[in-house]
Amino acid sequence: MSSTKEMSTVENTTPFNGVAPSSIVRVTIVQSSTVYNDTPATLDKAEKYIVEAASKGAELVLFPEAFIGGYPRGFRFGLAVGVHNEEGRDEFRKYHASAIHVPGPEVARLADVARKNHVYLVMGAIEKDGYTLYCTALFFSPQGQFLGKHRKLMPTTLERCIWGQGDGSTIPVYDTPIGKLGAAICWENRMPLYRTALYAKGIEIYCAPTADYSLEWQASMIHIAVEGGCFVLSAHQFCKRKEFPEHPDYLFNDIVDTKEHDPTVSGGGSVIISPLGQVLAGPNYESEGLVTADLDLGDIARAKLYFDVVGHYSKPDIFNLTVNEHPKKPVTFVTKVEKPEDDSNK
Repeated sequence: MSSTKEMSTVENTTPFNGVAPSSIVRVTIVQSSTVYNDTPATLDKAEKYIVEAASKGAELVLFPEAFIGGYPRGFRFGLAVGVHNEEGRDEFRKYHASAIHVPGPEVARLADVARKNHVYLVMGAIEKDGYTLYCTALFFSPQGQFLGKHRKLMPTTLERCIWGQGDGSTIPVYDTPIGKLGAAICWENRMPLYRTALYAKGIEIYCAPTADYSLEWQASMIHIAVEGGCFVLSAHQFCKRKEFPEHPDYLFNDIVDTKEHDPTVSGGGSVIISPLGQVLAGPNYESEGLVTADLDLGDIARAKLYFDVVGHYSKPDIFNLTVNEHPKKPVTFVTKVEKPEDDSNK
């Protein structure tokens, strides 16, 4: 799916004779499924889609939440209050093995793919730091640089048993030639103070990789685009039951009563929305594939004429938000420095 505008890429420049130049950026969401328990195959699949998107002129490519490593929909890991079992532990061992180190060889490969295809890349991944996992968004430049990451601040419900919580040290907004780029993952988008922090950093292309394919989610995405005066790109996986590992303990509430031979487990819904609240492409609830649109960055100024949530429409004399960007480390080592002996009196 794509918009009907013709694509031409012009960097933001100083207005000439008081008239702002055209600035159109083509962006693509990859709506696809993880290859569960097979990270190399997932990376191969990602590269195939990145090449396809770049061949169609995409300058930014966004993947869904937890694309590398997998969103464990329906997994229970043997967890219940006061209950532990070996089967659940072994399931987590496999899930941990599918996660990636950041930085690491998989990150280096993604950076190289971004460079070869000359695209900005935002990739959802499960990151492992020791034996703790994080739901993370990774950012790459067209020059093949790993720009950095955002760790999901607050996992939702049972996610909190398998993922750690991020902190203020990984909430970046990158100032790039195609616009200021950042991300909020899934239900972080319901956190008004986190959204406000991103708005205050000037976000213009707001990436929302998610696992929520509800109709209510679409309403949230439109609201955020209008509230923030930014483009919103929401990426979701489209998965069939056959794409998940076989396991008798998975619980797919949405499909329990279905009679389909291969029911849909994650329903897609990837969408691109303008700062004026217009749906530019999607939502796609039908299949895997690319969702593409051309963004007119001039729409940001058009929208903020009326409403700038951290500018002329804010009330700093009444409301104030403080954001702590220091990393929160559980252990800090302070090494004692031994003073050399004074030999002056010898």
